[in-house]
Amino acid sequence: MKIKFFIGIFLCIELFDELVGSGMDAAWPMIKREMGLTYTQIGLCLGLPAMVSALADPFTSLLGDIGRRRLVVLLGGMAFSAALLLRGASPSFMLLLVSLIVFYPASGAFVNLTQASLMDLEPRRRELNMARWTFWGSAGMLLGPLLVSGILFLGLSWRYFFLAAGGMAFLAALWQWRVVPRHENNRVSLRNAAAAIAEAFKTKSILRWLVLIQAGDLMVDVLMAFLALYFVNVGKVSPAQAGLAVGVWTGVGLLGDFLLIPLLSRVKGLAYLKISAGVMLALFPAFLLVPWFWLKLVLVGLLGFFNSGWYAILQAQIYEMLPGRSGTAMALFNISCLAGAIIPVLLGFIAETYGLSVSMWLLLSGPLAMLLGIRKKDICFDRSAPSAG
Repeated sequence: MKIKFFIGIFLCIELFDELVGSGMDAAWPMIKREMGLTYTQIGLCLGLPAMVSALADPFTSLLGDIGRRRLVVLLGGMAFSAALLLRGASPSFMLLLVSLIVFYPASGAFVNLTQASLMDLEPRRRELNMARWTFWGSAGMLLGPLLVSGILFLGLSWRYFFLAAGGMAFLAALWQWRVVPRHENNRVSLRNAAAAIAEAFKTKSILRWLVLIQAGDLMVDVLMAFLALYFVNVGKVSPAQAGLAVGVWTGVGLLGDFLLIPLLSRVKGLAYLKISAGVMLALFPAFLLVPWFWLKLVLVGLLGFFNSGWYAILQAQIYEMLPGRSGTAMALFNISCLAGAIIPVLLGFIAETYGLSVSMWLLLSGPLAMLLGIRKKDICFDRSAPSAG
């Protein structure tokens, strides 16, 4: 019962983090109008905090393996709370930007190490718990815009959403301080942890999983980023219809994340992943080739369904390769994301040069990498599969 209680607390943190993030996406039009922001300023609010976070996250993740996890989670949670309160109270662009610069790395310290602690709780159920983590995050992404819409419907300001979230985050940080394990085992120095990071990038098996995570993301976040643009510029449909397609993708994806949880109690995650990659390799060309909007809508729903679990299962393999070093595993993932951030830039350049339809076909390299990169011995010796009990 104690482990289930901890798991519940950790999953609520992920739900809350994604809820706040998607709520911000929904609030941008009101923030822009009220503060008189330009698109350049909005771009700076999105890009600069992400860059700061990309540099800070590997360091804070490493601190989780040197006996400082509880302190980092507490300080990260407090900064997370303060940044939300400042965001809700910001009267100007500069204070809004400062709040976001604080929030991004604070979220990394607060939420990333919460995920690492979740992976330490039940080593033989990492895939299953990562699937739960992904589902709760998807639920938070769905709830955020609904809450913002509800607040606006009541005639209240968007600011109330962030002020309330900041107060709740403060309580959550205090609660996390009490439930996060002390993580005394395998304590290492920061120098040794950094050396382990460098050594891990020389290990072919770890490097393979990191590459597969970024390849798999082509059919998840990268496709999501280009989906509405594809429907409008290539599919020649209205922005409202493109929005409907994104809604179908998100809603069916949430259903897939939910159904994956019981599935991983019975099926090895990597076996499912290889089958789903084969299905995606057939579905995606069909999606690109069919001319009818209604059929594309059906296919985009199927794509959203069959990419469920890709991040969860692949991320679990990194934790599996580094037992007892979950902070180091998270740091490796964060560093690999720096390289992965180049992919959308390259795809955008190709789309600008040769057209978006050409760029979209390159996303097929994602499921193809899954089929080639997951070996038979990985499935046969999938130690992270849950036990029968």
